[in-house]
Amino acid sequence: MLEIFIRTLPFFALIGLGYGAGRTRFFTPEATAYLTKFVFYFALSAMLFRFSATLSFSDIFDARLAAAYLWGTAFVYGIALAVAFWRRQSVEVAAIEAQCAAIGNTGFLGVPMLAVLLGQEAIGPIILILAIDLIVFSSLLVILVTGSRDGRMSAGVLRTVGVGLLKNPMIVSIVLGLAVSAAALPMPRPVEDFLTILGNAATPGALFAIGASLASKSAERLTVSGWLSFCKLVLHPALVAAGAFLFFPTTPYAAAVAVSAAALPVAGNVFILAQHYGVAPQRVSAAILISTAASIFTVSAVIALVAP
Repeated sequence: MLEIFIRTLPFFALIGLGYGAGRTRFFTPEATAYLTKFVFYFALSAMLFRFSATLSFSDIFDARLAAAYLWGTAFVYGIALAVAFWRRQSVEVAAIEAQCAAIGNTGFLGVPMLAVLLGQEAIGPIILILAIDLIVFSSLLVILVTGSRDGRMSAGVLRTVGVGLLKNPMIVSIVLGLAVSAAALPMPRPVEDFLTILGNAATPGALFAIGASLASKSAERLTVSGWLSFCKLVLHPALVAAGAFLFFPTTPYAAAVAVSAAALPVAGNVFILAQHYGVAPQRVSAAILISTAASIFTVSAVIALVAP
């Protein structure tokens, strides 16, 4: 575990550097927003496109892995929903809390870190997990929040979900990359070099942006945010492990990648969605802050336990 902890330190050090820049106002919230846009729309998209263009659909899609991850994520999602309803929260608040409990920072933190810690072969499973998070659970959040406010399911809700997916640069870059791979289109050297240079900015840019964004977050409502962090860092990887090793057994390596991805802290885009819908943003903010700080230790422990 110590060796893995030491190897994760540079990643969390970059997050810490961003946090320090944000706390001292050397990096303002506006600067953080623009850096996040650059990473999201350009650097990370270039990285995902280049990775996808070198993989086939069979390299990414593993039915057992998808089932195991879906089972574990849906289980913890359901637990968080049930606890929220037990506390007499609204459907919107319950959905946001469930999103905190089940959706990790796979794009900004998982792709660069797990590819280094577990090897380049982890890229395929990570892309699959990222696609499940974006297509299934982000869509579920929109359906629950919008549907509960309208009082019914309508074509407008489904249209909102579809448009959101089509506008998501990570989904678009993965699909385009797979299309290039399926068509066996050659990638000219200048294009490959361009994508490599731009994609290489994703790792430091994303980690710095995570830290800088944490600087504006507060740790209020510690009881609820602590519970959600526990769900994300402990329950989620445990349930995905049960799915990947027991109920839908896949290869030990693929299972290790899925469990490691499930151990990642709460995703920053959950806060963006909470702000957009005006649903418990402070609660989400605290869960992101607490889970990211605790993940310095928990992620290393999980990877040490499951790494083949």
